[in-house]
Amino acid sequence: MKANETCSGNEGKRKPKADSLKRELSEFLIRSGAVKFGSFKLKSGRVSPYFVNLGAIGDGARMSELGAFYARAIVDAGLAERTDLLFGPSYKGIPIAVSTSVALHRDHGISIRFSFNRKEAKDHGEGGMIVGSALRDGDRVGILDDVMTTGKTKEEILNVLRSAAKVEISYIMIAVDRLERGEAEITATREFEQRYGIRVLAIVDINDVLSTALSLGLASDGDASSVHAYLAEYGGKAR
Repeated sequence: MKANETCSGNEGKRKPKADSLKRELSEFLIRSGAVKFGSFKLKSGRVSPYFVNLGAIGDGARMSELGAFYARAIVDAGLAERTDLLFGPSYKGIPIAVSTSVALHRDHGISIRFSFNRKEAKDHGEGGMIVGSALRDGDRVGILDDVMTTGKTKEEILNVLRSAAKVEISYIMIAVDRLERGEAEITATREFEQRYGIRVLAIVDINDVLSTALSLGLASDGDASSVHAYLAEYGGKAR
């Protein structure tokens, strides 16, 4: 699989499975309120016609389902056998990493360690920044998160991980690529890959979600026009 592609792969025999995953996850995100269309002011100051917030998923049934989607994407991409530890950046990445680890064991018979970070180091008890499985030298780490808008928060996580042990960051997997550009004309995900040499895989991108929403009557033509106009102004090139 090439970097920065959604987890669909290029092999014809795998495409139907990947397309199914994209459609199912897109519908799940919309119906659970994790992706909304409207008008939302972002931290960057931009006013976006779509908003991605996996923090809206707040019950056991839906979190279990979300973990299953990530687990399927990891297995379909052939990454499970190349992952020693799943890492969830605080805060939204924490339940993603935990639920994905559980789903990998429950649905695929694969046990992978997980951990996550505190925002501030603990100076009592076990101490430190890392909660869950300790990081070990040589660990191949997959970072799981919801989105990547600019990549700044992911840069901070790299420092946390590399200060804990001599690990290899195998990939970053996000649920949705917003397709916004970074500092250059390419997407923030592609820019991050070029800067750090780490694969960024998105299970779906905002166009996948929009297409599914339109087909289900969960988004309007006006929503589609607003998304297209926004990406025309702020979207980045994939290459």
